[in-house]
Amino acid sequence: MSVTTTYLEKCGEILEKIKAQEKQIQQAAAWFAKSILAGRVVHLFGSGHSRIMVEEMWPRYGSFPGFNPMVELSLTFHNSVTGSNGQRQAMFLENVPGLAERILRNFSLSENDCALIVSSGGSNIVPIEMAELFQQKKIKTVAVITKEHSAKSKSKRTDGKKLSDFADLILDTGAPVGDSMVYISGLETPVSPGSTVGGIMIVNSIKAEVAKLLTEAGHLPKVLTAAAIAGDEKAKLLFESAYDEHSQRMAVLYAHAGKDK
Repeated sequence: MSVTTTYLEKCGEILEKIKAQEKQIQQAAAWFAKSILAGRVVHLFGSGHSRIMVEEMWPRYGSFPGFNPMVELSLTFHNSVTGSNGQRQAMFLENVPGLAERILRNFSLSENDCALIVSSGGSNIVPIEMAELFQQKKIKTVAVITKEHSAKSKSKRTDGKKLSDFADLILDTGAPVGDSMVYISGLETPVSPGSTVGGIMIVNSIKAEVAKLLTEAGHLPKVLTAAAIAGDEKAKLLFESAYDEHSQRMAVLYAHAGKDK
């Protein structure tokens, strides 16, 4: 069997694990749609490579406004790998206590909001504290973790609590312990991770369910759509109107920031 076949078969196993979580995905979508219909947002957060799921959710083709993507460059911009803005700094910062509070201090939160937090191991401090703060604000919080990996991971918090301890709903990417899924003869350590594959399937499934609920409620989402599908004029109109709606929703979050502190 080729290593490509091995990897793709592992991805097939992940797909089956995602399918088994359909009811949980629909529950998350119901919470998210309720927030969006109330004129509020779903807060999205992920540090490190978990930012991939945040950006997949919004904004990109096939997505729509109603989400607040919190992508902190200090925690996610590590393309330089080493040197300035490198991976070492990002990995250090995602375990600094208090940083989550400083991030959320920028927004006026409401019990009508929801949150989606992605962290494969669920053991880094900033994502955990983010969920803890949302829980304190009585905001429904969905955690996307890799259950097998999280179970084997040690929390960076002194109390040992993980992201799953502060989530109202937990979704599993279906990846294995350590994330990487392919072992190669003569190489001690595995390659080719699977959590992003599972995470992308989860967030896009949620996205589709939310779009269905919004449409059924008469609030047709302004979906970012390629000109190849909608035509140039319609595509431009959708982009502009979607961005305008996003700005309007974010304005609500900024209008009273800090007043509840």
